[in-house]
Amino acid sequence: MRFIIIDGLDGSGKSTQAKLIQEKYLSMGESVILREHPSFDNPYGLKAKKALLGRGKINKIKASAYYALDVIRSVKKYDGKTDNLIMVRYLMGVAYLPLPLAKLLYWFFTMILPTSQYMFFLDLEPDESLKRMSSRNDEEMFENMDDLVKVRKKALELAQDWYIINTAGSIDEIKEKIHAILDDVDRNS
Repeated sequence: MRFIIIDGLDGSGKSTQAKLIQEKYLSMGESVILREHPSFDNPYGLKAKKALLGRGKINKIKASAYYALDVIRSVKKYDGKTDNLIMVRYLMGVAYLPLPLAKLLYWFFTMILPTSQYMFFLDLEPDESLKRMSSRNDEEMFENMDDLVKVRKKALELAQDWYIINTAGSIDEIKEKIHAILDDVDRNS
């Protein structure tokens, strides 16, 4: 089973690229499960989303806790059930926490949750991220310049073993980069 992780800042194209990866493998006759977090088919994902739309320290804690439970639920439910499992927003949710805690939780989660040779961090400058998100109807608590700068810095520090893809280009350019890496990893596995 290919376990593909797509993470990155809001507006970086995670969902778009995950769907393009899904199309790639479906067109090859392989089965694919695509999970985006927070997900809306269980109480953890719904509570995580509600907390993200709130404000204040308690909502930050709730968002982080419910997000983690949502991801763990997805892994338990879908791991090994398909040729390809694509997880959008997986480990980098910890980057929204203070750096010492983010590092500790990142290490902890990589010990208890599966990781992969197919881990992509879609990178984007925070100003471009805000520009791309400007058309959304709901604004999450971390969708502001100050938080995006901080989160990006922490996430890039945590993503040392990931494929870091700059998503400032066109959707097709990013797709080509990601698909070339997927094909290269498949050839060398």
